[in-house]
Amino acid sequence: MGNKFHELKEELYEVISNVQSVEAIPRDFEEKFLSLINKVNFLLMEDKDNFYGYFLLQMGRAVKYDIASPTSIEFKQAKYVIYFNPFIYLGLTTEQMQSTIKHEIHHILSLHLIRAKQLKHTYSTLAINMAMDIVVNQYLDYLPPYATTIEWVNLNYNLNLKPYNSMEYYVNKIQEELNLLEENEDSEEDDTKESDIEKEYDISKTHNQWDKSLEIDDKTLKEFTEKFASEAVKGTIPVYLSSMIEALSNEKGEIPWNIYLKKLMGTLESKKKKTITRRNRRQPNRLDLKGELRNHIAKVTVAIDISGSISDEEFHQAMKEVLSIVKNYNHEITILECDTEIRRSYKIKSIKDIKEREVTGGGTKFSPVFQYVNGTDTNILIYFTDGKGEERLKALPKAYNTLWIISGRGDKLSLANPFGIVKRLKKVEIRTDTVDLLDIKNEGWSMNSQQPMI
Repeated sequence: MGNKFHELKEELYEVISNVQSVEAIPRDFEEKFLSLINKVNFLLMEDKDNFYGYFLLQMGRAVKYDIASPTSIEFKQAKYVIYFNPFIYLGLTTEQMQSTIKHEIHHILSLHLIRAKQLKHTYSTLAINMAMDIVVNQYLDYLPPYATTIEWVNLNYNLNLKPYNSMEYYVNKIQEELNLLEENEDSEEDDTKESDIEKEYDISKTHNQWDKSLEIDDKTLKEFTEKFASEAVKGTIPVYLSSMIEALSNEKGEIPWNIYLKKLMGTLESKKKKTITRRNRRQPNRLDLKGELRNHIAKVTVAIDISGSISDEEFHQAMKEVLSIVKNYNHEITILECDTEIRRSYKIKSIKDIKEREVTGGGTKFSPVFQYVNGTDTNILIYFTDGKGEERLKALPKAYNTLWIISGRGDKLSLANPFGIVKRLKKVEIRTDTVDLLDIKNEGWSMNSQQPMI
C-alpha cells in the first residue's frame, strides 16, 4: 500500500495546489480523496491502537473546503461525521494524517461537544478552542507543526499551564491571559479568504462546525458516543483510552462536585491585582502604568435554597467539604439564604458559624441571588437547590464561576441555560451515630468515583 498511497496523495495534492475556487476542482476529486481516507482508515486498523480505526469505520466522511483545520466533526443524522479539508490535510505526513483523526476522536470521547456548549456563554471561542486542543494533543504523537500544544500556549501567552489537567482548568487560565492582552476573537472576518476555500489553519475557527450539533440533546449525544466507543473496542487499548470509555459508560465517572470545586479553587491563584510597587510587565518603561501581583484571596458565595428542598444533613455535610477544600486558601465565605428572594446573608469561618435556617416552604427564584452577587467581588458562586425554579435568569452572572449543586432529592435544573456547571449531591441518610463521614474519607477519593481529568 505504501507506494500507491503516496502516489495517490501526490496526485491529489497536485490537482488542487493551484486551485482558487471550488468550481475549479475536478468532479472525481472527492471520490479519489475519500479513497485515500479509506487507506488511512486501514492503516489505523492495522496499528496497535486499532481502536481509532474501528471508531472511524463507523463515522460518516465528507469533504469540506471551508473549515480552517485539516479535520472537523459534527453529529448528524444519528452518527458522527468527520470532515476533511484537502487543502490542509494533504500537506500532512502519513503519521500526521492519522494523528489528526485521532485528535477528533479524542474530542468525541472527552464529550467536548457538550462541555464546550456549557462554557461558550462564559468564555471566548478562542480560549475554549485552545483549551480543548491542549487536552487532546497531550495524548498524541506526530502532531502537525501548527498544532495547539501546552508548550506552544505557555510560550506564546506567557503562562505556566500544568499538563494533564481538565479543559475547564485550561480555559480559565487562558481566558484570564486573553483578557489581560485584550485579544478578541470576534474581530471582523478576514476578507482575504478566497471563495469558499480555507487554505490555512486557524485556531479561532477550528470547531465552528460543532455549532451545527448543538440542537442534539446531551443525553442522546452521550448515548451515541458510548455506543460508538464500545463498538470500536476490539482488543487491548491504552489506559488513557480505557479511562475515557469507562467514564462514558458509568455516570458515576463524572467528576464529583467537590473535586470540581477543588479544581476551580486552584484556578483562582492566578487572579491579579494592580500595584504601584511593581512595573507593568508588558510596558516596563511606562511608569504611569501599574504592575500586577498575585491575589490569593478566594471570595466564595454559597447560596442555599431554604424553600424546603434541601435537608439540613445534606447541607451540613456539603459545607464540611466546602470548608475542607477552601481551608488551604486565603478565603472568605458568605452564606445567602434564599427562596423567592434573599432572606439573610452572613459570613462564616467554620461549620459552627452556620446558623439554623428557617424553612419557608415557598417557591424558588434564582435571579435575586445573581442580582446580589453581581454587586460583589465574588469569585465562585455555589448554589445548592433542588433545581426547581425559573427557566431564564433575569440577571446574567458576571465575572465569576457558578457551580450548581442539585440535592439528592432533586431532578434537574429548570434553567434553559445555567451559565455554569451543574453537579449532583449524593443522597444523605440521617444517621444516629456520631461518625463523621468526612473523616472516613480522609484518605482521599477512590479513582472509581471520578473520571479522567480531561
